[in-house]
Amino acid sequence: MAVADSLELLNATLINASIVIVVVLIHNEALLRLSHQLSGMHQSHHFRLVTGVLGILAIHTLQVWIFALAFYFMHHSEAWGELSGNFGGTMLDCVYFSFTTFTTLGYGDIEATGVLRFLTGIEALTGLVLITWSASFLFVEMQRYWPSR
Repeated sequence: MAVADSLELLNATLINASIVIVVVLIHNEALLRLSHQLSGMHQSHHFRLVTGVLGILAIHTLQVWIFALAFYFMHHSEAWGELSGNFGGTMLDCVYFSFTTFTTLGYGDIEATGVLRFLTGIEALTGLVLITWSASFLFVEMQRYWPSR
């Protein structure tokens, strides 16, 4: 492996790790704030749970947009590879691709090439972990507020 290739892979690893750290920290902080907000609400348990679900959807949407920004800038850079297929290069295309990658849905109509492929794998793994974390959070909230039968 050439020195330039090793340096490119190291840079990609650092960028990808930084993005993952940012979205995980955002997720942690958002769930802490959401938990605090839900515990202070005096509305019905249904309202609290709906608020929790909407809050988590907003958190995940923000995380998808962070990955989409990375895809956008990496795609428009010469060194990182590109997104191709049913892709026009717009920010909205990057958001769509990011949503399908984050949720591991992956329609396959857009394909990453070059080092950019590394970010798609990292996003899918991160999305899987964060969505699972959110599901666990909602389960605990449901246990706390759902009436016993």
